[in-house]
Amino acid sequence: MMTVSDLELRDDFPRIETLLLKGEEIQVTKSGKVIARIVPEATTYPPLPDFLARIKEIYGDKVFEVSGADLLSEERNRL
Repeated sequence: MMTVSDLELRDDFPRIETLLLKGEEIQVTKSGKVIARIVPEATTYPPLPDFLARIKEIYGDKVFEVSGADLLSEERNRL
């Protein structure tokens, strides 16, 4: 079980949310004393697919001459 202060909970919630989604329990402390325990919901979300592996499977190590960012930039300049 991980322990975080009340300030860490406020300032770094995205990291704590990630831990909760992985099933980790969190103890919240204030002035060194435990004031709460956050327990993840029983239903968990499935892990995200490995998008990078999918792209490599489809395209391999192929390097494109024009990037997607270049195409978007050109399209925006035309408008």
